[in-house]
Amino acid sequence: MRFNLKKVAALGLALGLSVGAAAAWAQTAGTSTLVRFSTAAGPIDIELYDEAAPKTVANFLNYVRTGAYDGGFFHRLVRGFVMQGGGLRWSDTATTKISVIPTNAPVVNEFSATRSNLRGTVAMAKVDGNPDSATHQWFVNLADNAANLDAQNGGFTVFGRITAPSMAVVDRLANNYRVVNASACTPLGAAVSVMSQTPMWTTPANCESVTATHLMQFTARELLRTNAASATERVFNYLEAAYPSLIYPPTQATQTGDGFSYRYYPATQTYVGVKDDQLYALALSNSTSPLALGSLSQWLTTAQSQGY
Repeated sequence: MRFNLKKVAALGLALGLSVGAAAAWAQTAGTSTLVRFSTAAGPIDIELYDEAAPKTVANFLNYVRTGAYDGGFFHRLVRGFVMQGGGLRWSDTATTKISVIPTNAPVVNEFSATRSNLRGTVAMAKVDGNPDSATHQWFVNLADNAANLDAQNGGFTVFGRITAPSMAVVDRLANNYRVVNASACTPLGAAVSVMSQTPMWTTPANCESVTATHLMQFTARELLRTNAASATERVFNYLEAAYPSLIYPPTQATQTGDGFSYRYYPATQTYVGVKDDQLYALALSNSTSPLALGSLSQWLTTAQSQGY
């Protein structure tokens, strides 16, 4: 398939015009920490509620910053309800392929009815009957679960929200993976006992044949707070989330040259760059000349409306 950069421009403008609820979606401009979970389907970016749930956010960021979530995977998927991860890691090369991510001390419950478990929000998982037992596991609400989860176990603390473009990635994962009961696959390790609702791209022939390619595996990193990132960085981060099939892999380093600030995406052999307040893209499979996609300020408006 040829890389259609004109489609990128058209889609970007369409997104900018179709986010009537963008103001409701985005938090107060410039105050959010963004965390990116990179998956094979694209980045899942989480806008954190730094001020509303400070203890929970600090707990979550500690796992992210120490690399605890790298190599992790979503081990539970209930379609129309939640997709959950943060508790387990996978390694194809380890003798015991599944291991439990070590936990820190539990965090006090910070549930508030002003942060309900609505579709697209992210909340902490915890032990039944203990509101203050959240540690490393978290889940994405795939539907409006307020009536259920807000009233259970002291309420499940919502501490962030998936950005609008990344919710499309979540839906792609939730809808296209199949749910496999792997809980009896003891050769994978003792932790497999919790994997009765594990999303997998294809069903493995047997326990011994499971590899990372079957799983929704991820790595995690903290992006700059939106008010600390440049306009160029914010637009690049947004483009990576909005067009994961065209601009991949995400979170490439920003470089400079010939007056451009740019990122290069080796999987699609694509450059995205900014020069003199103009956004450009160059797909080496299509052309040797960059295509102008519009002004940086225009794209920044769209990126901001989507939480970047």
